[in-house]
Amino acid sequence: MIRILGRCVVAFAGLAVGGDGVVDFYARENVAAVPFRLHLSDAAGKPIVPKDRISWRDHFVVGDHDFVGLPEGQVKVVAERGPEYDAPEKTLSIRGESEKGCRLNFTRLVDLSKEGWWSGELHVHRPLKDIELLMRAEDLHVAPVITWWNKRDLWAGKEIPASTVTRFDNNRFYGVMAGEDEREGGALMFYGLPKPLAIGDATREYPSPVTYLLEAKKTPGAHVDIEKPFWWDAPTWLATGKVDTIGIANNHMCRSTMMEKEAWGKPRPEDRLPPPNGIGYWVQEIYYHVLNCGLRVAPSAGSASGVLPNPVGYNRVYVHLDGELSYEKWFEGLRAGRSFVTNGPLLRVTANGKLPGEVFQGDKAVSIELAARLDGRDPVEAFEIIRDGKVVRTVPVKEALGSLDFTSSGWFLVRCIAKNEKTFRFASTAPFYVEIGAEKRRVSRSSAKFFADWVDERMGRVKLPDPKQLDEVLEPHRKAKEFWLDLAKRANAD
Repeated sequence: MIRILGRCVVAFAGLAVGGDGVVDFYARENVAAVPFRLHLSDAAGKPIVPKDRISWRDHFVVGDHDFVGLPEGQVKVVAERGPEYDAPEKTLSIRGESEKGCRLNFTRLVDLSKEGWWSGELHVHRPLKDIELLMRAEDLHVAPVITWWNKRDLWAGKEIPASTVTRFDNNRFYGVMAGEDEREGGALMFYGLPKPLAIGDATREYPSPVTYLLEAKKTPGAHVDIEKPFWWDAPTWLATGKVDTIGIANNHMCRSTMMEKEAWGKPRPEDRLPPPNGIGYWVQEIYYHVLNCGLRVAPSAGSASGVLPNPVGYNRVYVHLDGELSYEKWFEGLRAGRSFVTNGPLLRVTANGKLPGEVFQGDKAVSIELAARLDGRDPVEAFEIIRDGKVVRTVPVKEALGSLDFTSSGWFLVRCIAKNEKTFRFASTAPFYVEIGAEKRRVSRSSAKFFADWVDERMGRVKLPDPKQLDEVLEPHRKAKEFWLDLAKRANAD
């Protein structure tokens, strides 16, 4: 129950889950309350964010049995708790000593953990002291937290903790040693390291990020993520064969807006990919080129909450696991591509009963039957089946996906894009792969050439006054160009 008291105070007593699956603001007797995220705005649409709250930009989180004060006047209330719940909202008129009341119910749309799907995201810039409440408020299960980033190092002069992963609420985990190298070539993300990499003295171009990438991968279990596909150095990083994942649900996609420029990344052809959704399609187009080159790099997701406007977990990746969740098993499943990424729709797809990441094999042909389940609060009209980088079928959500027949090697995935005028709201499975006969992987000549030309353009952008440093930085790019040109020569598809 939201109760407007004489002092214009709203009592948010946390969320209480009843046996009927409905969650109320009122904490019923003998039922535990849980946190959630709250968006308040006045009649002009200006956010109302109390100063004494764990907050970011236009929102804050409400803890167990908490109370929130409101100003007089018209107030819009929107409450959210991740994509597995609906998002109740209400407009209140608060006047002086009057006492008003209203009721907002949270309904759980689906419980993906009961299906073996566990949510996480890779790009969190929030204070460690706030992480547990933030994760609980978003119903997020895995979150490595960025504690070192370029010249910033939370651990400088401090003792490195013996354990870099914290478990709480039985099935929630956060890491405290994630890092980010973000410079002229873009952003590389690092996980699973025992201590920060020594990147504090790096300049905008020197040394090459490949130096730190190769150093990180000397640690067993280390995970490296390309934060966005359009970063200038992405083709060079991919050519090393050391990258684990790439962020296709990333921080350019925000809850109520889009970052419509690529920052210092490779710009898209804007005439063909206009705003607001052009960035979203550009990200996926590049990712499809990666897959078309025969590289099996799984997709990832990150929100950059603490830097960009997103709540924690807005862009998230669900990983399917058999058995109990652990931090290490979640990353293993992420690398294997047993996953889907989303910032809204909850899309689960099987192919011949198998999960994304599956490799189907046959001597001459393979027939694959697809099945999908979709939940969520975003309006979605159709599924799109992507095969070898192209939309080969658009299927209304109420219809069966049908089957795919392969007589040569390739890959496929399923995505859906919600109707949203402000942002790119979507979900995509990780790829499924098909191997037919001796040619185990389909390699596209045009996609390999796309990346070779990209590296050429990138090398022309490198500016360093020191000839020795310039040569060192250009060397990984030269090797990358050789890699892509050789791949183009060995291609077995256009």
